[in-house]
Amino acid sequence: MPMYQYECTHCGHQLAKLQKMSDAPLVDCPACSQAALKKLLSAPGFRLKGGGWYETDFKTGTKKNLASCDSAQGGCKGCPAAGE
Repeated sequence: MPMYQYECTHCGHQLAKLQKMSDAPLVDCPACSQAALKKLLSAPGFRLKGGGWYETDFKTGTKKNLASCDSAQGGCKGCPAAGE
């Protein structure tokens, strides 16, 4: 579930709320009780970091080593990526 950030245009109160994507946006400010909440744009809460995490996540056996394969320089003997 994504985390949404809101700010009240009336009093400036800010809050973050964990909501389903299908949930209606919040409108009532918990601080001043006015119907003045607006969603803020924010950065996502995750980073794609590291080398080849997606390449090796669900592979088994010899396929798991494709991320370390050096097929561009011909260093993989018998590797499917090298075409041998």
